Amino acid sequence: MVGLIPLIVLAGTGCGEGGEWLEAPLGEAPSALEAGNALNPNALNPNALNPNALNPNGLAVGALSFIALGSQALTAILDPGPNGALSREHLRYAVECALDSSQSFSFGWFDASGVYHDEIYTGVLGLAKSWAGAPLGGEEQRWVSACLAARTNYYRVPVMLSSRGPTKAINKQNTPELFTFTREEGAFWGNIYGSSPALYACHVPENDAASRAALRDCAAGHIDPTTGAIQPCGAIQRLGSCDTYCDPIAPKNGIYHPSCFTDPANRSATMNLQPITVFLQ
Repeated sequence: MVGLIPLIVLAGTGCGEGGEWLEAPLGEAPSALEAGNALNPNALNPNALNPNALNPNGLAVGALSFIALGSQALTAILDPGPNGALSREHLRYAVECALDSSQSFSFGWFDASGVYHDEIYTGVLGLAKSWAGAPLGGEEQRWVSACLAARTNYYRVPVMLSSRGPTKAINKQNTPELFTFTREEGAFWGNIYGSSPALYACHVPENDAASRAALRDCAAGHIDPTTGAIQPCGAIQRLGSCDTYCDPIAPKNGIYHPSCFTDPANRSATMNLQPITVFLQ
């Protein structure tokens, strides 16, 4: 199948070349591994994605198969420099968001010293399981994008989250998470893989201080200690209160915002039906 999935490519000065990947075996990307008693797709997971990994300087298209990836995408994930590290981090988190625990993507690369590294990225949440064998559609792109935004941490430290949304993979209705993760941080949505990549967040003002204390600043807003100004969290645009930018949470639907929008005055044209609502302990 011709690949249609944008994969992050982070260009920049001082980066190495793509390594010797054509001269050595680099693994493969199986569509699924033998299922085991691994992490449940609904399970909580730590989130510490570097905000810089959300900023694509260029996009290449390719299916989630090493053979099908385009040369630009391969160069990005095989780059031994810092931009390569960001590309691999982005891909790892995207795979964790999209695939479930029975699926994985694997490849190998050489660092600047010529040392070979195996990478095996195993799925977690299962928001777009078909990515293992087919391109991501628009809805799936939005789910993975929202998941990446929700899992981004300004400080790059792991924080346990309850990520919820209107899809089976993260519908937490009747689960213990509803009783242990009760403080709403905010919601995340957008599409980093579209022609105009964009990510958005809303926050819950009365919970901002607690979110910051838990080292979760991307929705609440990171306050610069010198100027007092709110600092951006990578490509995520912080819009305002979730009461303004999302439809209300309905307890019976699993405790999440069913939709969010970037312009409250033009809801129908700017609505996103794939937001992820995050709750903290």
